[in-house]
Amino acid sequence: MQKFIHLKPKKTLSERLTTKYQLVIRNEENLAEKSNMGFTYAKLMVISASVFLILFIGSLFLSKTLLAKWFDPKHAQMEANKKLYELALKVDSLAVEVNQKDMFIQNFQRILSGDTSSGFSDPAQVLITNSKSTKTIGDLDLASSDSLFRKEFEKNEFSVVSLTDTKNRELAEIFFFTPITGFISDHYDVKKGHFGVDIVAKSNEPVKCLADGMVVMASWTQDSGHVIAVQHRGNLLSIYKHNAGLLKKVGNFVNAGEIISIVGNSGEMTDGPHLHFEMWYNGNSLNPEDFVTF
Repeated sequence: MQKFIHLKPKKTLSERLTTKYQLVIRNEENLAEKSNMGFTYAKLMVISASVFLILFIGSLFLSKTLLAKWFDPKHAQMEANKKLYELALKVDSLAVEVNQKDMFIQNFQRILSGDTSSGFSDPAQVLITNSKSTKTIGDLDLASSDSLFRKEFEKNEFSVVSLTDTKNRELAEIFFFTPITGFISDHYDVKKGHFGVDIVAKSNEPVKCLADGMVVMASWTQDSGHVIAVQHRGNLLSIYKHNAGLLKKVGNFVNAGEIISIVGNSGEMTDGPHLHFEMWYNGNSLNPEDFVTF
């Protein structure tokens, strides 16, 4: 008896790739079907190739960018040099600014102390020049330093700033706060060398700042006693003299209306508790009564 063996034909590659299979996930205990997924070898190959390509491109990108920055010593050195250069520029600019402010403060203190024997260290940094009062108190004669100041001011022409001038319109945009309320005993008079106003007030009355700004001087002078000066925007400077005490230091930022000193009777050029108040703009004296109501 002959036996016939039936041989199955071999599947081609195309048939193997397109043959559909089903992946079934069952519960181990009761063999309940949880999920199933149909697939073919062709789909698996396409998905695998896509994932590999994405990973390859991502790795190549990282190796050329982030990894190069992390592991390349030349790149790290270039970044460090760039940061050092930027820091050096900032330090240089800060040093110049600090030097300019120091020179301005020093020149301003020299003016108030009566030192006009030599030129300023940097005239471009000096925004104003201050004067000593030329009046006498009783039989008190003017000091020699005050005479020097008077000669210095007589050489200069002082002008009253007009708000109608286009370049001075920035003053009109500033809100001025009344430093102190009281009786004006001596008005602004350029002809007699009085570049401010004297406001009589009670002792220990608070003096408030004219506008927002930074304190550029807080010191003592023989004639004016305790003096404090505040630099405002637009090259505007306000000066407060004959104080009993100062509440701010050089470099402090103050707001408009903030208390900066106490009314007193300090200095030789005074005959009672009052505030001598001056305003200077671009080196020219202003009449405070044109801007503030006392």
